[in-house]
Amino acid sequence: MKAAVYEGKEMLTVQERDIPTIQSGELLLKIHSCCVCGTDLRTYRNGDKKIAPGRILGHEFYGEIVESAITEDQPGDLKVGDRVVMYIVIPCGKCRYCLAGMPNLCINRTTISYQHDGAFAEYMRVPAACVDRGHVYKIDPEIETSRLCVAEPLGCVINAHGRLNVGLKDKVAIIGAGPIGVMHGLVSRFSGAQEVYMLDTSANRLKITETFGFDNYIQVDKDGNHFEKINELTDGFGPSVVIVACSSPYAQADALEMAGKAARVEFFGGLPKSNPFATLNTNHLHYKELLVTGSYSEKKSDFEASLALVTNPAFPADKIVTHRLPLDRITDAFGLMETGESLKVRIDVA
Repeated sequence: MKAAVYEGKEMLTVQERDIPTIQSGELLLKIHSCCVCGTDLRTYRNGDKKIAPGRILGHEFYGEIVESAITEDQPGDLKVGDRVVMYIVIPCGKCRYCLAGMPNLCINRTTISYQHDGAFAEYMRVPAACVDRGHVYKIDPEIETSRLCVAEPLGCVINAHGRLNVGLKDKVAIIGAGPIGVMHGLVSRFSGAQEVYMLDTSANRLKITETFGFDNYIQVDKDGNHFEKINELTDGFGPSVVIVACSSPYAQADALEMAGKAARVEFFGGLPKSNPFATLNTNHLHYKELLVTGSYSEKKSDFEASLALVTNPAFPADKIVTHRLPLDRITDAFGLMETGESLKVRIDVA
């Protein structure tokens, strides 16, 4: 089979690999499509200590069961021919975080495309633990593939919103008009936000996101005109929720600057591990009484909520995927992402 194999920094090559052999309790999927994640891009450009060379990447996928070795004592009624998506985190279920209902923070977790081969391949093995814990979900085959490929990152967005509690009283500013920023905007809107503002340094990125009909689009500039615009839109009070949906220390600093008093601020995008520091005016935390939080990955319940959204025709999940490429051109996706030409890039494998 063809597979995109990570061999190290800026080395992702499409190779011939053996089709995985499954053991008792496991499934074999034929992969239809898999979206490229910002994590894939960071891994390609910078490497990742958690991913050993030789790993097949890809975790935002949709596929079909073509071989099953599940046993009678495993839950569900999965069978060959079923179209499926998957919650990709495999927690231990025993550590203090798992027992506290936060399996995404499990200290022993393994994850598809990190410790297990992923879906930038024609076939993928599903570990028995994923079947045991009900992580594989059957999907109506009539649902459009692009909708299903955004379920995993949308689940991560929903995890963040569990802390933000966006509602009818909120005006939400989102810094970063990429696919994650768009998802934050859509979830904010579906949660009842009064207004949603999208900010980015790239005029092109803002133009792409205009199709989602957010309330205002603001280009960030070095002169700080974006602060004036935000103040104008919020009658001088500032937004009640600010979400940083990009990996920028400057965006994190701007978030504290523009946030209104008693606002909730979410740092969604992690910074590069080689330089994970930001210079922040922490007086804003004190004098504005800000609540600042971050979020990581998703819980199973977040993924299930995401599935409910992406399969709802009212949620424009399909519009988040702007480009489609074959597996042989997977590295072209990184250029589209970095130049801001794309939102989500879907790799069609089948």
